Amino acid sequence: MRTLTLALTALTLSTGSLHAESYTADVWADNWFEMRVDGQQVAEDSVSITTERSFNAESFAFDAEPPFVIGLVAKDFKENDTGLEYIGTGRQQMGDGGVILQIKDAAGDTVAISDDGWQCLVIHTAPLDKSCENESNPVAGEGACGFEASEEPEGWDTADFDAADWPVASVYSEAQVDPKDGYDQISWDSAAQLIWGPDLEQSNTVLCRLTVE
Repeated sequence: MRTLTLALTALTLSTGSLHAESYTADVWADNWFEMRVDGQQVAEDSVSITTERSFNAESFAFDAEPPFVIGLVAKDFKENDTGLEYIGTGRQQMGDGGVILQIKDAAGDTVAISDDGWQCLVIHTAPLDKSCENESNPVAGEGACGFEASEEPEGWDTADFDAADWPVASVYSEAQVDPKDGYDQISWDSAAQLIWGPDLEQSNTVLCRLTVE
């Protein structure tokens, strides 16, 4: 487990910034994440998403003025827009994702966990047909290897953004995600759950948001 301490003196942009409070967060992701608060980055996975089997947990501190919006960018590794990994080898396959997090205040009380109270929008889905996994020469956008990709909506990780039409996060069991390295080093809140988009294999980039009151 890697521990990051971030001094964020300019995190809160409002005139009430003197009322910012201190928080700590634990995040485990398969394979990579970036966390923002009210549109500003507070942490990023220290292991590159291009690292094979980049499973690890991150623990870090940040300051914020409640209420605030958590914006979580979560990505599963893919070699290209086919959504596959280990292309051209005997291990060619779709990867699978999953993320879990918890946030505590200065008193040690849990103020946020990952569960179906989050809203998650998938902005990269591939392959659209899972049979792409068995193609001898998978090409993104051709045949079974179609994909859907879009940019991050502007301001999606801020309080002014209207996310009314965003779907709720999909919740998965430990058996479904099979979390590895780093996951067991965190004492997770009993209510914290593994979340992702609607398909662990086809949902490759997921934007998840939650307002912490």
